[in-house]
Amino acid sequence: MDTDNKDNPNPTILNASDLPTRQRDAHAAKRPSLFDALTQDAYPNYATTDLSSPEASDDSDSDSDPREEIDEQEIYDLISTISDPEHPTSLASLAVVNLPDIFITRPASSTSRLSTVTVLLTPTTAHCSLGTVIGLAVRVRLEQALPPRFRIDVQLKEGTHTTADAVNKQLADKELVAAAMENGTLVGVIRNMLATCE
Repeated sequence: MDTDNKDNPNPTILNASDLPTRQRDAHAAKRPSLFDALTQDAYPNYATTDLSSPEASDDSDSDSDPREEIDEQEIYDLISTISDPEHPTSLASLAVVNLPDIFITRPASSTSRLSTVTVLLTPTTAHCSLGTVIGLAVRVRLEQALPPRFRIDVQLKEGTHTTADAVNKQLADKELVAAAMENGTLVGVIRNMLATCE
């Protein structure tokens, strides 16, 4: 893309090693040896088992809710590597997505199983013309990666964009999002943005 046509031809780019992630820890973790793999289930791990609780002796109830908890860091790790449509870098490196701007609201009642993931985006400029496209890419990434028990709410952070209200209404409207995802050109742009996701 020609630098004259970019909304922000010279954005601030953060160093990738300064971004919060759990992924580096997973890669740096010691790989289990053959011995570890063979003995993993052979012996009970008394260090992590509470022997005084009734659950410790009865494994039949342990599989009743196989739900894996997902936290804000995991959401951040899912979306931080999405490419910016204008610049050859990630949304996290441009500080468009930030860990403190991700919220998970757990079900309010015991009868509901739906949690809501809210992601607030910070455009690089107040007049960024690609706010809706970036929001769509984040929404698509989360809808593809998260189980159906999560509702996705992607918004531009208040006060960061001149037309934030209009963009937020577009991102919240399921019919508009579905119609946008039928546009072949837009789908191609989003596919390119998501190609860098790990």
